Amino acid sequence: MANNKRLNAARATIERNKIYSLHEAIALVLSNAKAKFDETIEIAINLGVDPRYADQMVRGLMSLPHGTGKTLRVGVFARGAKAEEAKAAGADIVGDEDLAEQIQAGTINFDRCIATPDMMALVGRLGKVLGPRGLMPNPKLGTVTMDVKSAVSAAKSGQVEYRAEKGGVVHAGIGKASFDATKLADNISAFVDTVQKARPSGVKGTYMKKIYLSSTMGPGVEIDIASVNAG
Repeated sequence: MANNKRLNAARATIERNKIYSLHEAIALVLSNAKAKFDETIEIAINLGVDPRYADQMVRGLMSLPHGTGKTLRVGVFARGAKAEEAKAAGADIVGDEDLAEQIQAGTINFDRCIATPDMMALVGRLGKVLGPRGLMPNPKLGTVTMDVKSAVSAAKSGQVEYRAEKGGVVHAGIGKASFDATKLADNISAFVDTVQKARPSGVKGTYMKKIYLSSTMGPGVEIDIASVNAG
């Protein structure tokens, strides 16, 4: 009941059909982030794409200027010297067959999965488990690499993955309610710019349609796209 009251009160602060400037939206979302925990500030971008077609898929990794405020747990498939390199870089769990067995048994203690190329025959057998969770290592995302040190460091430093879901919507956590407005604005601008530059060749017409900002427990606020581009 308390959560419903809070949500209704937050909705009452938002003008119906109004599109807010970037800075107005951030101020409004932060003012409504009143949960007892540090809420995640989330962005949702409606794109004019159909991700069922390969030439309209939008997907990638990018590093936010001020990080996400969340520390990712990183799992690495590697052996020998590369396994030691991953551990030294701060990977939370490193293994090969033993790690695969844990995953098959339903234990997944990581948010990002990295693998060296020689491990992909083993990792490939876990596709039905890792794939639906968005955890399958991918060379295009830099998560299948011999440079495990850089991949682990990037994941730990505030890198976010974005991917167009059904309906062409891209979601991402771009900070915390404890961030100041300037840092959130920097992160949002960087994220939107990255997604704009990732426009697929197969897209016709309007690519970026709408942008919404919200907190974990709060309602969405629509942002004027031009205000984001203007910084």
